[in-house]
Amino acid sequence: MDIVIRYIFKHRFSGNIEIRRYSIRQLEERSAQKLSPCFNETDYELIARNLFTGLKDSEGNEIYEGDVILITYDEAFSELPYYIGEVKFRADDNYPAFDLLPWIDCEMNALSWLKSECDPSVKRYSVIGNIYKNPDLLVETI
Repeated sequence: MDIVIRYIFKHRFSGNIEIRRYSIRQLEERSAQKLSPCFNETDYELIARNLFTGLKDSEGNEIYEGDVILITYDEAFSELPYYIGEVKFRADDNYPAFDLLPWIDCEMNALSWLKSECDPSVKRYSVIGNIYKNPDLLVETI
């Protein structure tokens, strides 16, 4: 599996957020400036680099660090109708992994829990935005 990185750029004049995804292989094959005009530091500011988690949501969308995830539960399974969290990389000495903040109360990291326990009849999870274009999605949860 090739490592995929999502680059977040902000246009210096308009303030627009631009998102580009590249694999390490793509970056090695040609210079970044040839991949996208966003790599022009005169016009764009690099805000963040987010790693691909290797997971996809219930709709097949790739999940990256910085994404906002909505988890909806079957009423019979949980007292909570939904959970919203931000995907973060947690560099824990024992188990470095991607997780959701605020943390879900479970014994393993949240994204592994989603992958291992993903029964569509019990819960669905989907990327509803990211912290760069949709920072307001997390206001009510934090």
